[in-house]
Amino acid sequence: MREHGLRGRKKRGFVRTTLSEHVLERFENVLDRQFAPERPDDVWAGDITYIWTASGWLYLAVVMDLYSRRVVGWAMEEHMREELAWIPT
Repeated sequence: MREHGLRGRKKRGFVRTTLSEHVLERFENVLDRQFAPERPDDVWAGDITYIWTASGWLYLAVVMDLYSRRVVGWAMEEHMREELAWIPT
């Protein structure tokens, strides 16, 4: 490998992205894994993920109606602050 100018790739270390031990309010699990509502707009679920792009990391927040399985709202930002997941009422 040295003769040909090649080098092995190093394995990236594990990066912890979830902080479970925090002082923020925790909410009760009202769905209890019952993900099949009987009416539209009865139950919405959301999640946040991060995506690598050519311009760097972007954070994507998505809200989905669990009855129709359609996305009812989404937002993408360069940060993961509270306003990323804010939904007007």
